[in-house]
Amino acid sequence: MGDTPLHRDGNWLAGPLSEILAVEPTRAWWRCPTCGMAGPLAQLHVYGPEPGLTARCPGCTRVALRLVKEADHIWLSMGGATGAFRFRTA
Repeated sequence: MGDTPLHRDGNWLAGPLSEILAVEPTRAWWRCPTCGMAGPLAQLHVYGPEPGLTARCPGCTRVALRLVKEADHIWLSMGGATGAFRFRTA
């Protein structure tokens, strides 16, 4: 196999993610993996605000996104995943 690693660490995502996270979110489109419905962010049904915001597909109600704000962090999970990303805000 030589000296080529099989994987890179998560820092390799910093550049591509900065392109995604730096855009206007209202221009984002989503696609539901369950029912195939797709559309702009505005079509999602959002519930909350406590303990956070949950956006669901208007077609089948599958979770598309969860966003929870804390004092110094924002937690983000997408696609109904059980894991989440934590971003420092302060």
